[in-house]
Amino acid sequence: MQQYRLSDLVSGLDVTLKGDSDCLISGVAPIQCAQPGSITFLTNALYRKHLATTEASAIILTPDEAEKCAGNAVISRDPYYVYAKVAAFFSEVPMHSSGIHPTAVIDATAEVDQSASIGPHCTIGKRVKIAAGVVLGPNCAIGDDVHIGESTHLDANVVLYYKTNVGQRTHIASGTVIGGDGFGFANKSGVWHKVPQLGAVEIGHDVDIGANTTIDRGAVENTIIEDGVKLDNLIQIGHNVRIGAHTIIAGCTGVAGSTVIGRHCMIGGAAMIAGHLTIADQVMITGGAGITKSIPEPGVYSTGLGGVVTNLEFRKNNARFHRLDNFMQRVKALEAAVKQLTERQES
Repeated sequence: MQQYRLSDLVSGLDVTLKGDSDCLISGVAPIQCAQPGSITFLTNALYRKHLATTEASAIILTPDEAEKCAGNAVISRDPYYVYAKVAAFFSEVPMHSSGIHPTAVIDATAEVDQSASIGPHCTIGKRVKIAAGVVLGPNCAIGDDVHIGESTHLDANVVLYYKTNVGQRTHIASGTVIGGDGFGFANKSGVWHKVPQLGAVEIGHDVDIGANTTIDRGAVENTIIEDGVKLDNLIQIGHNVRIGAHTIIAGCTGVAGSTVIGRHCMIGGAAMIAGHLTIADQVMITGGAGITKSIPEPGVYSTGLGGVVTNLEFRKNNARFHRLDNFMQRVKALEAAVKQLTERQES
């Protein structure tokens, strides 16, 4: 079992160590069930109750929480980020050796760097360019004229349609399909006719795309996913969509065609975003929201019965909605009282 000194795990990070910096760490664990040798973290107040009883050898937490910690502590204003860096030491992602599996089918015009790893039953089309350190898992299908940048990793069963361009250090999970036709049909006399999708898809550097996500190719212009974007599983991105750098989108979200999403946005799970909208930089959309109009200003947005509003207004309206029946009963009682007073005055 690999062990690290606590000080080595956090070397170079903006943290303060409290306690024994030479204690040995052999793994990570949740705070409520951590054992000696484990490192854990505390970012959610719901788990504060375990701080006094955890057996972890070290805890990553904020300065405020550190005051209540009697053991070894890694103190940071961003403990979750520090945890992410520490956890990387214990990652067990399988290593891939360079080379081409004998069952792979590669067109003679493709350029595959000798350091790339091409898994079983992959197919690689004409004029494809695969850079150094690329990994293709089993059964990946790479269409004609696709470019894949250095150190990008495709898990098993990923499909990249023709002319898709993927940047460096990007990870694409299993079952993802990039570059399929966008949903474009013209109606003539009650019959739907397919509109050719002439654009492509451009994926930037350091992008993460979750399992079974689909990104449609552009109708005329390209669909663009900028650098650092993080997409969860089961997301649908329509044609001609542009997603700004370092935006993160949770699972089961749908983005309709030609919508532009700004940089550094956060979009909750199962959000539905209509087409031809523009969403500003640094917008947060809460889970399950239905966005039917553009959002021109940064902020937190939610939707209820009345369409998109700021999150503060949404919470107020939602609280009032749940008191609506009580209000109605009070109104009925007032109406009855007024009726009685009116009848007495008339008599």
